[in-house]
Amino acid sequence: MASLLIMTGPRSGERVPLRAEGFIIGRSELCHLSLPEDLAVSTHHAQLDFRDGQWWIRDLDSANGTEVNGQPIAEQVLTDGDLIAIGETQFRFMADGVQDVPAAPPREAVATPTARPAEPRPTPPPAVRATEEEVRLVQEMSRYTAEIRHEVAKVIVGQQRVLEEILMAMIARGHALLVGLPGMAKTLMIRTIADVLDLKFKRIQFTPDLMPTDITGTDVLETNRETGEKEFRFVPGPVFCNILLADEINRTPPKTQAALLEAMQEHRVTVGNRTYPLEEPFFVLATQNPIEQEGTYPLPEAQLDRFMFNIWVDYPSEDEEEQIVRTTTVDLAVRPQKVLGREQVLKLQEVVRKVPVSDHVVKYAVRLVRATRPASDRAPDFIRQYVTVGAGPRACQYLVLAAKARAVLDGRIHVSCRDVRAAALPVLRHRIFTNFTADSEGVTPEKLIERLVQAVPEPSEKDYAR
Repeated sequence: MASLLIMTGPRSGERVPLRAEGFIIGRSELCHLSLPEDLAVSTHHAQLDFRDGQWWIRDLDSANGTEVNGQPIAEQVLTDGDLIAIGETQFRFMADGVQDVPAAPPREAVATPTARPAEPRPTPPPAVRATEEEVRLVQEMSRYTAEIRHEVAKVIVGQQRVLEEILMAMIARGHALLVGLPGMAKTLMIRTIADVLDLKFKRIQFTPDLMPTDITGTDVLETNRETGEKEFRFVPGPVFCNILLADEINRTPPKTQAALLEAMQEHRVTVGNRTYPLEEPFFVLATQNPIEQEGTYPLPEAQLDRFMFNIWVDYPSEDEEEQIVRTTTVDLAVRPQKVLGREQVLKLQEVVRKVPVSDHVVKYAVRLVRATRPASDRAPDFIRQYVTVGAGPRACQYLVLAAKARAVLDGRIHVSCRDVRAAALPVLRHRIFTNFTADSEGVTPEKLIERLVQAVPEPSEKDYAR
């Protein structure tokens, strides 16, 4: 009878006999081989079957994937001696004279595709594999993130949550709206992050008389000294940088606000008849003053939706405020040290797109967003009572990307629903629009999101039953 020899972990050396059909490995107690101690293993991670005289192993859309002899697989035939890696646990496949043995008796409530007659399975998309250098960079990111926090803390006291959300948006190739009262060191924080990451930083103070060409640049007519002919020369605007701070973006008219849209979405600008690409990475941080609305031009919903995050910069704690006063009222110049460079930031942006995400996490993110829509059958009663318009599909995309980015910053290659919940507030805050009832009762989008995260459960096994 074929078996698996456990090579690592507390059960190392144990030999587990296999059955011919539907042998499930995962963290769930309902699996035929349960590995609750391995947190990198999904609830239902992989399945082994005996078909056509051969043993097959199939990944069940797990968060971290399944490897055979060091190569990620979707489904593969096993041979005697193959090394299987599931999460942090490794197994050695022992053929031992394979024969078609009886199927394992079904366990109650195990919802897997083998519980029904075989159906054609859609061909999974080809896996985008990360290089060894990229994997090593992710593994080192927890240390890099700690160093970034340490260097930024030399200048900025507190605001660790704000820093984490800015970094998440940056490596996910998103843009962020930074909302906070005056004097919260928003500009100083962005400038400090640019120094620590060794990126070009520029700031635009948005005013009512600001023109689109003041952002993108303009063509200047000048005389060629060699030929004497007049010709146009493009003078780049401040948008040609890596980190652009659009300070008080709601103080300029919509025409100038819209000048940022092409740059944010396409990472290029068009002046006259020519298009100029922006240097990568390119990241826009726009600030808004939440209390002073006189003479401002609120961003339309379509432009708000372009921002991945809406980050709230709150007051510091009392101890932090005392430290701010002590460190900023003396002649003490502190310059943060560079931690990462431009090439490493670009590499991180590529890695985030390659991090695998299980169907479980995707299903949870979509379920969370759909619950924000009052007309949805998944919407809780308080959403129907207080919300006019919920979040669109872009919120689902940003939730998953933010969860990936958070995992990478922690040095992990697996994404969990906890990462989605951590990103829910900045992603959904500016995508949920409350009605008059909510405004009159003081119910804010933040309060609704907090209740929503508690009300929407993670997908259960019955969601995968077919």
